[in-house]
Amino acid sequence: MYPDHTPQRSAEVHHPTPIVHPAPVIPVQPGTVPAVASIVLPDGRVVTGYAIDHPQPQAVTDPPAVSRTAVNVALGGVGFLAVCGGLLLLTSFIAALTAFITQLIILAAVIFGGWIAVQVLSGSGHKGGTTVNIRRAVFKRNHFHG
Repeated sequence: MYPDHTPQRSAEVHHPTPIVHPAPVIPVQPGTVPAVASIVLPDGRVVTGYAIDHPQPQAVTDPPAVSRTAVNVALGGVGFLAVCGGLLLLTSFIAALTAFITQLIILAAVIFGGWIAVQVLSGSGHKGGTTVNIRRAVFKRNHFHG
């Protein structure tokens, strides 16, 4: 696959060496500058830096759950207010409808009464119609003869 004239290279594999004895961690009072720590690696190199405490993840706190009782009381209050408002509107509607019907009845009575008054008080006499004299009437059905 490779041509014969390609030079062969040897590869060196470096495996990291674990630190058997890590540098001691010195507790630092908060608010002060931490001390500089130096670590000597197995191959002789020296690494210098600040000792850092790894931040601990915050504990996940569940938000306080709203109790079912509080939700039911709130919904009950909203429902009660809605029913009270509806009853107030219904009562107002019934009162207005009753007043309207009463006015219609009074208007009909005034118009009908006026028509009757015109009929009774008109001085024009009887024009047409049938006048029955009851004293001279003959009731054939019951065989009353006068």
